[in-house]
Amino acid sequence: MALVGAGTVEETSRDVAESQRMAGQLWRPRLMTVAVDRYGSAMDVSGTSATAENSKPAAVIKVTARQLLVKLGAGGLSLDAVARDSGLAVTDIEAVFPHRDDLLTALVIDAYNESGAAMERADQAARDAHASAGARLLTVTRALRQWSFDNPAEFTLIYGSPVPEYHAPQDTVPTASRTPAVLAGIVRSALEAGELTPPRRAVPGPPLLLPEAVQLFGGTPEAPFSDIIERGIVLWSNLIGLLVFQVFSRTHDSVRDESAFFDFAIAVAAEGIGLEVPLDETTD
Repeated sequence: MALVGAGTVEETSRDVAESQRMAGQLWRPRLMTVAVDRYGSAMDVSGTSATAENSKPAAVIKVTARQLLVKLGAGGLSLDAVARDSGLAVTDIEAVFPHRDDLLTALVIDAYNESGAAMERADQAARDAHASAGARLLTVTRALRQWSFDNPAEFTLIYGSPVPEYHAPQDTVPTASRTPAVLAGIVRSALEAGELTPPRRAVPGPPLLLPEAVQLFGGTPEAPFSDIIERGIVLWSNLIGLLVFQVFSRTHDSVRDESAFFDFAIAVAAEGIGLEVPLDETTD
């Protein structure tokens, strides 16, 4: 993919760095430096003329593209459609996003960044209030739920059906890691504070994890919590699956109160990692 006219961005987002620090992450997110630069999502610019020239068109293009996501879905997005609705020439759009996939990738990165930032802000507020790990978990999952309902098209883009003929590049991985990094930080805090109940049985067989997952958590804990990372991934997948059900209206005809059911489901999922979620506490 072509590098959109911008100078080298030396620093990553402070939100990403904080979430990774909270999770005890050991690797440096070098791909994020490229991703925010390439797709017009940089939070810090170098002041080059190319950046200044492209920042405004990129913003107009992405705003228009997000509106089209609502109307057409990701599969219907094209540079021609963006040109028609934005009033820009196709050649002007191609100067910033040479291909539809470049634009889709920019939208994916923005969606992961925005949803991850919503969780990070919520977690910071909960930590400032000295909330327990269980209360923090409920707070951040509620924040992601709110973002998902406020931005259903963007939620669908990153968690819905695959877009035909689009394959997300590695550049999206660091931003996609923000959600599990927040969860990992909470689970590690609970582990260090003695707030976890040991599991009744360990995951059988050899470890199932890739090294990246262990790095994200900050290392493999000792028994009886040696499988806590696997259990955390189950919690993460339960969260996303629950949101898919609620955003796409799969629970509205089954439960009377979807918000209360969401809280209950998070509490049940948290039991899998030995964490108690206090449903009787206000965490918003």
